[in-house]
Amino acid sequence: MGLCILHVASECAPFAKVGGLGDVVHALPIATAALGHDVRVLLPRYDWIDTRDLRKHARPLGIPLGEGQGEVWCAVYEKHIRNVTYYFLEHDAFYARGYVYDPKSGFTSDNLLRFGTLCRAAFQIARSQHFMPDIFHAHDWPCALLPVMLNTTESEVFGGSASVLTIHNLAHQPRFPLWDLLNLDVPASEFRGDSLESEGAVHPLKGGLYHATKLTTVSPTYAREIRTPAGGVGLDPVLDFRGADFVGILNGIDAHEWNPETDPYLPTHFSARDLAGKAKCKRALLREVGLGEMGLSGPSGKAKNKTPLVAMVSRLNEQKGMDVMLAAMPELLKLDAQWVVLGAGDSELEQGLRNLAEQFPDQLRVHIGFDEGLAHRIEAGADVFLMPSRYEPCGLNQMYSQRYGTLPIVRATGGLVDTVTQCDLENSSDNKAGTGFLFNDLTPEALVNTVGWALEIWRKQPETWRRMQQAAMSRNFDWSVSAKEYVRVYEWALAAKRG
Repeated sequence: MGLCILHVASECAPFAKVGGLGDVVHALPIATAALGHDVRVLLPRYDWIDTRDLRKHARPLGIPLGEGQGEVWCAVYEKHIRNVTYYFLEHDAFYARGYVYDPKSGFTSDNLLRFGTLCRAAFQIARSQHFMPDIFHAHDWPCALLPVMLNTTESEVFGGSASVLTIHNLAHQPRFPLWDLLNLDVPASEFRGDSLESEGAVHPLKGGLYHATKLTTVSPTYAREIRTPAGGVGLDPVLDFRGADFVGILNGIDAHEWNPETDPYLPTHFSARDLAGKAKCKRALLREVGLGEMGLSGPSGKAKNKTPLVAMVSRLNEQKGMDVMLAAMPELLKLDAQWVVLGAGDSELEQGLRNLAEQFPDQLRVHIGFDEGLAHRIEAGADVFLMPSRYEPCGLNQMYSQRYGTLPIVRATGGLVDTVTQCDLENSSDNKAGTGFLFNDLTPEALVNTVGWALEIWRKQPETWRRMQQAAMSRNFDWSVSAKEYVRVYEWALAAKRG
């Protein structure tokens, strides 16, 4: 008999996505449902989510909050996709603002109330729909109050349910004033150091870490890193205290969506057995971004440019190491390669990249914003993919890149260590050549040296490069693998809760 699992999250692609959290909450429920479990997802009905193909529940949902708020009434919509039921909580005062967390140039003061209401709604929807989740799976700080509620005000009805809290990025730790907590009818007794209190403020993630039955994060290496003072962002003592209940599970990718043999965004398809189509994808990408073609012959097909193409698809911020990359670009542009960058983020980094693209129009193209189709074509057409992250809980693009035979250059941190194997020229003839290039020090010098090393192999050792491509494309990052590990955690959590 399968489990009943209710995911509660602030993001879920394709409905609402700010970062990797949205990808996980899209893919994990689908993969878990395919294993025979009853999986449901609750998220806000943001104002850009079209209701025309959603079914509206006949009755509104009343959500009891604290004395300062009374009862909030919400509409609920529903949709079924690939054996997963999605519930959308509609309350325009909270969710019809044109953003998920904060406006582009501002700050939202009531986020604890907005997302705390979502947490409380999880229990009300379970009541109204007459189902009892075995597992409430909460995601990141916006839903970290759910385990606290489960263990306090909701324990009488849902005492047999367990909770799992997944940390997607520990760096996001907003704090709120005490009266926000009281507005959510969370007992004031939880405002203490081993629950929700931190330096006189409400810290929802800290409270969730103490209260959740089991804890996960998105890669084994990140799980180790955030239990140390260097990576714990102040919560390492809590994570170390909960260490016996804490596990890192590597995120997966949608192997159907990211498949070079069938990808509808590509001008032609290819596989590890026949890489000729990758060379055609590269030529088409160069034309699309305006870099043009430059010659023939190379390691990935019968017809290929003599100049390697290095790509980045990333948020443009310091977490992703983009400030270091920008500082290194004058030297990187001396390495006789072409570059394409797709992303958005900090305005200073965006402008710095634009300025470089104007100075080096034959070598660098920068597209500010995001384009799903272009992202796929970049993964398919590039030779090398660069991810110089300061920290990376898991990362997805290094997995997409390997799937498409685009060898990643990554900093040795978090999930990047868990998914990329270092180039090993001594074993290049026995299928152990590695699947990418890793470096440790986040400095312009280390970045330039590692990129230079990779490009040297691309130019002078085409057979080694091809073996690395084939090894990378054979890696299995499908969500079905990770979903089985999550099911084990769910069973572990239930055993702990029910004895």
